[in-house]
Amino acid sequence: MAAAQGRPSDGADGMDDAKDTARERGSALPSAFRAAVDALRTARVRPQVEVEPTPAPQRLAPYAYALEAVVVDGEQELADGRLVLLHDPAGHDAWRGTFRLVTLVRAELEPEMAADPLLPEVCWSWLTGALQARGLGYGEPSGTITRAGSHYFGGLAERPAASQIEIRASWTPREGLGGVPDTAAHLAAWCDLLAQVGGLPPAGPGDPSVVTLPQRRGPQSR
Repeated sequence: MAAAQGRPSDGADGMDDAKDTARERGSALPSAFRAAVDALRTARVRPQVEVEPTPAPQRLAPYAYALEAVVVDGEQELADGRLVLLHDPAGHDAWRGTFRLVTLVRAELEPEMAADPLLPEVCWSWLTGALQARGLGYGEPSGTITRAGSHYFGGLAERPAASQIEIRASWTPREGLGGVPDTAAHLAAWCDLLAQVGGLPPAGPGDPSVVTLPQRRGPQSR
C-alpha cells in the first residue's frame, strides 16, 4: 500500500471512479459530493496510518468514494480498514440525510482478550468515542462487532491459534454549510479508531469514557 505518512492522500484514482459513475448516469458530480471528496483527498492523518483510494462500491448509492488504510509500526502492520463515503442527493430514509459513512476495521487479538465478554461494548466505544472526541455531529449509528478464532491442523499445525476483531459500522455525518459534512474530521476520527484498534496510544486528549484494552497480538510483518 502506498504510504500517506501524514501527508494529503492523492485520491486521484478514487475520484476518477466517481467521475466514471457520474458519466454513466449522464450527469456531473454533485457539488456537495465533490466538496466532501476533495476534503478527504486533502486531509492529513497521523503518520502511522497509511491511506490510499480504492475502488468504491457502485450499488449502495448514486455516488460513492472509498479509502483503504493500514496502521503500521516500522515494518509491521497493526490493523487495516476501509472507509466508504456514500451520497444520495435525494436523501435516504434510513440515513436521515444525504451522506453516509460505512467502515470495516480489522485487527488480530490475543485469544484470551478475544474471550473478554466486554469486548464488543469496548470496541463500539472506540468508534463513538473517536467521533465524540473530535466534536463531530452524527446520527443513525449502526454496526456489528465480530470475534473470530482460527485453529490450525495438519500441515498448518505449527501455526499458533489466531483471533481477530472486526468492526463493521455506518453513521450519518452531520451536514454543514452547503449540505457538506466535515469529511476530513470524520476521516481523522476514523484513523484514531484504526490506531486504537491497532494498539497505538491516542494522538491527543480523548474521550475519558473510552476504555483501552491491553496491547493486541503481535503485529504482522509487511
